[in-house]
Amino acid sequence: MSELNGRLVAVDQLTDSQRAAMFELMEQCYEGVRPDDFERDLREKQWVVLIEQADPPRVRGFSTQVVLESTVGGQPIQALFSGDTVIAPDAWGAPALPRVWGRLALSLIDQRPDATWYWFLISKGYKTYRFLPVFFHEFYPRREHATPGWASDAIAALASQKFGSRFDPVGGVLRADDHSARLRAGIAPVTDQRWNDPDVRFFVQCNPGHGRGDELCCLAPLSRANFKPAARRVIGLEAFSPAALHVSPPAPLLGTWAR
Repeated sequence: MSELNGRLVAVDQLTDSQRAAMFELMEQCYEGVRPDDFERDLREKQWVVLIEQADPPRVRGFSTQVVLESTVGGQPIQALFSGDTVIAPDAWGAPALPRVWGRLALSLIDQRPDATWYWFLISKGYKTYRFLPVFFHEFYPRREHATPGWASDAIAALASQKFGSRFDPVGGVLRADDHSARLRAGIAPVTDQRWNDPDVRFFVQCNPGHGRGDELCCLAPLSRANFKPAARRVIGLEAFSPAALHVSPPAPLLGTWAR
């Protein structure tokens, strides 16, 4: 497999062949995926982080993105929400997706530095959840600390606004319904080795219905200070340099970012 490139693409700029390849990837990794649901998710989003190989040209992964706005305790909040996300299993671990996503996140918070920004993430599987402990100092829910009230309130506001009655505020999860997709058997199973990872165990304990498609609702403050060194290396240290804080922030750029 050739090296993977990541780029940010506006949803309305996706080609028919790219959409078809994205849906094919979803079907490879998830059961219960329907074309109408897939297209509806796309229509609700602003961008797609598209992961491609050059030779032969092929879509190897994607993640849909949109900015949500809500109010918590009378104060406005902004959240970058990641929707449908899938990477071909033989491309797991490639840095292209988190690198492009990270630069999108930084460009957004730089455009509105006085706003309160979060990453709102819903996780069907442990691989998605593990981005949080690897990339962020502070995030919720987490095994080391109880979720504080402000984070619970923000999660509830965003999840209820986006998903309505599917959100279970007691469990902090989106309950699967008749239209929910779920990971196929054999895709990221919780093996004995994975069970030894305390973050994987915590995810399963918080979301025991993940096998049927329940999704754990998660939140991380979006700020440069909250990114761990591992995230800084993947996104690119130049994006965190002092000079980057004093230039006019770019719009979320559409195009290829470094691999």
